[in-house]
Amino acid sequence: MEIIKIGVMGAGAMGAGIAQVAAQAGFQVVLNDIDMSFVDRAVGRMDAFLSKSVEKGKMSEEQKIQTLGRISKSNDLSDFKDVDLAIEVIIEDLDLKKKAFAQMDSVCKPEAFFASNTSSMPITVLANATNRPERVVGMHFFNPAPIMKLVEIIRGYYTSDETVKSASEVAQKMGKTTVEVKKDSPGFIVNRLMMAQYIEAIRLLEEGVATMEDIDNAVKLGLNHPMGAFELQDFGGIDIGYFVAEYFHEEFKDIRWNPPQALKALIRAGRLGKKTGAGWFDYNK
Repeated sequence: MEIIKIGVMGAGAMGAGIAQVAAQAGFQVVLNDIDMSFVDRAVGRMDAFLSKSVEKGKMSEEQKIQTLGRISKSNDLSDFKDVDLAIEVIIEDLDLKKKAFAQMDSVCKPEAFFASNTSSMPITVLANATNRPERVVGMHFFNPAPIMKLVEIIRGYYTSDETVKSASEVAQKMGKTTVEVKKDSPGFIVNRLMMAQYIEAIRLLEEGVATMEDIDNAVKLGLNHPMGAFELQDFGGIDIGYFVAEYFHEEFKDIRWNPPQALKALIRAGRLGKKTGAGWFDYNK
């Protein structure tokens, strides 16, 4: 089935980014959230991003207008009734995601494909919330979606070859490089590798092996990474890192994924209202 129209559920930073690259690639897009103000803000951010691209000569004003013209704003999920692919991009809460997939299943046409942008949650569990598990796949974009080139295509237990092929073709039409995750394993490829580095960097700090600054400099200059381990944690959000580590620990039943004590202390301090939302370098001051 040719995919022409894409529904994006969730108008946060990732949802807006995915909607933008889809529209730029020529797809018709329905951007949905529970409150239209969220969608309006998302489209405003897109407008600003595309305007900078026009200023830099990366696209014309006409291309910008055409891109934004392909995006329909929605706060009613029934607007997904004729989409060919629905992409869920809500918060990393398994129960909420299962509910979202069940809702999409009730309004979308039977032949529509479903995808989740989850960075770690099991695709098979989400697929079981629908009556079309063979048409459910993971499409993990990276932040910021208009810039980052990779999309992980994740097979659930039931995912068909046709679904994987269609999701890969959509991502490639968006200008992305795809990798296939053949087994529905927590963290997929990138986050499993990243979390190992994330946790080990914290342990190096706890053991007094090196300072945060020197660990980050070693990662950037020795491994040629654009950001250090602690810098990347602060960029992505330490809460997210903590929740993913706990999820890995629960799923794998392996002590290596247990969140280090320094991370737990940082999270507790935030939850007590001390520098809420702050990161590693804030606490180091």
